[in-house]
Amino acid sequence: MTEPKIQLTDDEWREKLSAAEFAVLRRAGTERPFTGEYTDTKTPGVYECRACGAELFRSTEKFESHCGWPSFFDPKDSEAVILRRDDILGMTRVEVLCANCHSHLGHVFEGEGYPTPTDQRYCINSVSLRLVPSDPT
Repeated sequence: MTEPKIQLTDDEWREKLSAAEFAVLRRAGTERPFTGEYTDTKTPGVYECRACGAELFRSTEKFESHCGWPSFFDPKDSEAVILRRDDILGMTRVEVLCANCHSHLGHVFEGEGYPTPTDQRYCINSVSLRLVPSDPT
């Protein structure tokens, strides 16, 4: 894996992020299901990394999976995120990281049968994202 473009110390990240943001973005935590601010959001716009502001997902790729977290079927582009094997909980999953700052975003799952073009579900913590609404004009 390449080095992140943005590299801060833990103390610098703690100054920049709230305690909840730090726990998820920098320590690979997970927010409780159905509690995130973007779980059911349908607002058109762009979802950025809350840690560094990199564009990650667009509302046009968001779908309702009813899993408790915002779900997307594709990132902004193939270089917006990094995928990394995650065996921490005794099962194999694929972790999703911001390619710009290597902050933890969530996990991606495949083959679950959702009617999406990619058959993938990027299950992303709301606290890892910031929605920038589209200009209504």
